This record gives sequence, structure tokens and C-alpha cells, in this order.
Amino acid sequence: MNPVRLLILSISFLLLSACEQSMAASEITVYKSATCDCCNGWIDHLKEAGFEVKAINSDDMIGIKEQYGVSNKLASCHTAIVDGYVLEGHVPADDVKRLLKGKPEIAGLTAPGMPMKSPGMQAKGLPPKNYDVLAFDQQGKTSVFSHY
Repeated sequence: MNPVRLLILSISFLLLSACEQSMAASEITVYKSATCDCCNGWIDHLKEAGFEVKAINSDDMIGIKEQYGVSNKLASCHTAIVDGYVLEGHVPADDVKRLLKGKPEIAGLTAPGMPMKSPGMQAKGLPPKNYDVLAFDQQGKTSVFSHY
């Protein structure tokens, strides 16, 4: 193989690897109730997907949701922040990775309520099922980001 082509391929591979590592290393700050087991399950799901997670227990989840623009209709049990985006509820790690890769002009993602077949709400390792993850903007307008 041409040495220049080999060098270009090697550099491309290294850059792609570095991008994947930096995306997986994004720190997610999760605000949650100290007694919420499903929040801990979601945190475990994120860690298994390669994210660094900083969990902060709070007695004022309503205030946190208000601070980050999460309306009642979009709310779930925990609120997280990653790279300027809001993650509300049991959003699968693959959706978080897609969000960080695409960097859409939205406020964040939400899995409103507490979908029973979502990461943290069901047995570990099962795929998400029977719910939508919504993208939302600063005005609270939503669109389907993923359908499970």
C-alpha cells in the first residue's frame, strides 16, 4: 500500500478513536432523590455505556426542573445535564450518544413519566420498549427523537 495512503488511514483511525473516547467520557451530572432506586439503575446504565456520572442528591427536584426548563408534562424522576443539554428521565444511553454526536439545536431529551420498559425501570440488559424519547426546545415544543 502507498505509504502516504497508509499514513492518512492511520491518522483517520486515531482521530475517530479519539472522538469516540471523548464522547464516551462526557460527564453527566444527575440530580435525583436520595431514595430513588430507579435513578440509581439509570446511572448504572450510563456508566456501563462509558459515561462518567456525577450524582447529586436533592430535596428540591421541582426547583431543579424549573431551573432547566422541564415542564410538568416533560417531567420524570431525575434531571441530568450533559454538555449543555438536559436529560429528563430514563433516556437510553444510545440516545445520549446520538445527541452528543449530532449536537442538534434543542434543549434536551426526555422520557416523560417513568416508562416501565426503560433503562433503570426494568431488568438490567433488556432493550427499551413501548415508549418514546422526545426532543424538546426552550419553549417546550417536542418531537419524537426515538421510538421504542
